[in-house]
Amino acid sequence: MKARHDQHFLRDRRAIERIVALSEVSGRSVLEIGPGEGVLTAALLQAGAKVTAIELDPSLVAGLEERFAGEIGAGAFTLIHGDAVRVPYPAFDIVVANLPYSASSPITFRLLEAGFEQAVLMYQREFAERMAAPVGTPECGRLSVMVQTYADVKLCFNLPPGAFSPPPQVASTVVRLTPHEPPYYIADREVYAAVVRELFSHRRKTARNGLRGGRGALGAENVERAIAGLPEEILSMRPEELSLMVFAMIANLCTGEKKPSPQ
Repeated sequence: MKARHDQHFLRDRRAIERIVALSEVSGRSVLEIGPGEGVLTAALLQAGAKVTAIELDPSLVAGLEERFAGEIGAGAFTLIHGDAVRVPYPAFDIVVANLPYSASSPITFRLLEAGFEQAVLMYQREFAERMAAPVGTPECGRLSVMVQTYADVKLCFNLPPGAFSPPPQVASTVVRLTPHEPPYYIADREVYAAVVRELFSHRRKTARNGLRGGRGALGAENVERAIAGLPEEILSMRPEELSLMVFAMIANLCTGEKKPSPQ
């Protein structure tokens, strides 16, 4: 069976139980993205969650509407037919999802912008490990910096391809994200995101040259102000060597702030 819309349906009952147990979902509003045939949905509802699910595939939507007709009628389950990368998110407390791997990055960033108490998300193992890579090490990247700026990342457990139908070509990892305020003051979150993006799009270059390569996105005047305000030690580093404090410092200089201050 070929996976539609990059979906691989979780079949491992023990894994489903472990995923649901990672958050206290009873009595909470839970967002599920890509419910597929509803195996995880059923477990969440059984655990006492009030679930809203977003599903793209119209044939799966029809199956979910039939399977959970009683729960829909009782107001325990709401189904949204749409693309989780674009559709407006409803209010929710917790998100639990087996994400489509090709859309993992944009959905994760959208969730962080939307805000939540906790997220339990399934990712391709390599993606999850990049997300959790310590900032300031060669393994880190834009994903590591952006997620860890706004959330604690815990790799919970791995699953083999055989836990899914059809089996993906890669191993998977369940990750728990717990949001927190940025550890350093950020004057403008959009500028911060742009700085991180531009520096890692030039990750083989020093911070000085990476910033200058991003003048089109950041503004030439802003870039030169940031370079003038940074010590040579930082300007000569590559992006993967920078700390969260330094990323905040660079972004704040681009917006006219002198330096980040701890919150």
